Amino acid sequence: MKRTEGREQKTENRKNKASYEGLQENIRNLETPKIEVWQNQYAHKVYTINLDIPEFTCICPKTGLPDFAAIRIEYCPAKFCVELKSFKLYTIFFRNVGIFHEHLINKMLEDFVAAVKPRWLKITGVFNPRGGITTTVWREYKTK
Repeated sequence: MKRTEGREQKTENRKNKASYEGLQENIRNLETPKIEVWQNQYAHKVYTINLDIPEFTCICPKTGLPDFAAIRIEYCPAKFCVELKSFKLYTIFFRNVGIFHEHLINKMLEDFVAAVKPRWLKITGVFNPRGGITTTVWREYKTK
């Protein structure tokens, strides 16, 4: 095979494979720090707790550059409330994790629901512009 044929084959292979392919295959199984809870003494009351993380950071899985976001969590506690120090450590964990914005919000929601078991929850992430585009991702959970 001539040298130019080899380069042409590599170029063709790159065209067929998306540059993001395979970067997030195991993200749902990512082991994160434990989110701790405490017993809610007002579980019979319906009220809302807002948590704001104005300086959240994670890593772009493609470029390896930092992504910055403001994360807002709104939830109605049932039997438990989130313990803030453990949740802070949970959020700091993502500083060195390459994760897509959409996967981050879904992962955070799943982990929060598993630990806190709220009546309802909404997580919103507003990610700083990348290439002139601001990304906002939100997801809600409601008990059945």
